[in-house]
Amino acid sequence: MPKAVKGTSSTHQKPGPVKLTTWQTSPGVLVECDPSIKAIILKIDSVHHDFIVEDLDEQTLVIKESKLKELKEKLDTELAETQQMPEDSETE
Repeated sequence: MPKAVKGTSSTHQKPGPVKLTTWQTSPGVLVECDPSIKAIILKIDSVHHDFIVEDLDEQTLVIKESKLKELKEKLDTELAETQQMPEDSETE
């Protein structure tokens, strides 16, 4: 499974011409999906912002590796709810 890393940098100035930059990284998994699935993932993430590390384009996201299983479960639940067919009702 492809992995990606996103980090934030902080710069420390030392006297003289030396500039130190450190990176804090969080591992992530590159996810490619249809825009409709991505929209559902964005909706799930919008509650607590726990899943998405980076939104790359209309079909690609970087997801926190530690949250991937939980996201899959939530996505499966959401898809099951949206794909349920309404029960047949009799018309008068």
